[in-house]
Amino acid sequence: MKEECITYYSGSDHETIRLGQQLGLFLRDGDVIALSGELGSGKTWFTKGLALGLGVSPGIVVTSPSFSLINEYEGRVTLFHMDAYRLQSLSDFLSAGLEEYFYQDGVAVMEWADRWPEILPEWSLRVEFAIVNNRSRKITMCGYNPRAIEIVRNMPQYGMQNEKCGPGDK
Repeated sequence: MKEECITYYSGSDHETIRLGQQLGLFLRDGDVIALSGELGSGKTWFTKGLALGLGVSPGIVVTSPSFSLINEYEGRVTLFHMDAYRLQSLSDFLSAGLEEYFYQDGVAVMEWADRWPEILPEWSLRVEFAIVNNRSRKITMCGYNPRAIEIVRNMPQYGMQNEKCGPGDK
């Protein structure tokens, strides 16, 4: 199956949250979202939006689990928010048992997923963040698997500036 992608350009934290919220509306138990991008590129803002789309109360503060490794949030679907930034190796990740969350009832979101892509399930949706300038971010969602492609195809084609990518484009 060929990879399908969609790219959005966000001009603010608010727009990044809104895009995450739109994605969260389409997610269901078993989905895995693999986030990558440099520090400050918007991964945690995006996850705040995912939480809203998954029905997590807006009063709940969603933070990066850099030190705890995982935060769990209850909504219409449970959100397992992982952060691999402080882990030194794949064996550290596996020793912590974090890969088990990929197979739980809920949605697993992993920040710094590009560190060990080989552990991600094939149905993962990859979301790459790039800093365009001080305020703008390029956010590209890609997937190979039928479920990830279904998510990409259901994302809105309106609102934020976006572009549809062809197979293998980013």
